[in-house]
Amino acid sequence: MWAALQHAGWVETLATSRPLFGLVLVVHYSAVFLTFGTIVLVDLRILGLAARHHALSGLALQLRRWTRMGCAALVVSGFLLFTVLAGSYAVANPFRLKMLVVALAVISALCIERMVPAWDRAPVMPLPARLAAVVSIVLWLGAILVSAEVPALTGLG
Repeated sequence: MWAALQHAGWVETLATSRPLFGLVLVVHYSAVFLTFGTIVLVDLRILGLAARHHALSGLALQLRRWTRMGCAALVVSGFLLFTVLAGSYAVANPFRLKMLVVALAVISALCIERMVPAWDRAPVMPLPARLAAVVSIVLWLGAILVSAEVPALTGLG
């Protein structure tokens, strides 16, 4: 299945076109930083380290659209990059670890987003909120670090 995807005509065009592949890479890296940046900014607000003068709900609402746009671009560009070496990536344990850490980071971000209104009403930021923010930051940093190591550990990319 992955080999068939990897050898589809449009994937081979992507793989052999330096400008097109480069564009997808630029979109992917930009989307990583947009997604990571907006999520971590909310996490830092929860920890009281950034945007203290903004209400947590207001900040989260302001950044939500940017986070979702970044995440959508990340998924699309990541899939396109995956297709170029789909057969090899699908069986590579470091890539699987990357996907696991990314999935956990996304789940963490969604849980935090769901809890923001309740945490914003609390007179003091609850301990579970602060712990969730730290876990979120660690997961997103872990996702970036694991992603950077996939080529070194697998020879792919």
